[in-house]
Amino acid sequence: MNNTMEYKGYVGSVEFSEEDGLFYGKVMGIRALISYEGTNAKELVEDFHGAVEDYLSLCEAENREPEKAYKGSFNVRVSPELHKQAVICAASRQMTLNGFVENAMRQALAASN
Repeated sequence: MNNTMEYKGYVGSVEFSEEDGLFYGKVMGIRALISYEGTNAKELVEDFHGAVEDYLSLCEAENREPEKAYKGSFNVRVSPELHKQAVICAASRQMTLNGFVENAMRQALAASN
């Protein structure tokens, strides 16, 4: 079972409230709050698509650029010692720290699938 869905480059979460008998979610990876809900999967997907369309229409009406999720850049906070070890390890492999971290992420994601 997948707990996310995607539409026009936006990824939305899928949650379920047993108490309310309702599926709900929000668009992930952007600051704007875009939420949606439905009593079944079809309604949830339709409301997700509608919420994204409404957001894009609002941005167009206000003449502003819609936020793009997952631009490929993020900050990671680690201990100074781990930072040092990662830089040394990357350099010993003639890699940049970014390349080293990207490679580690690819390996971890491949192992999780």
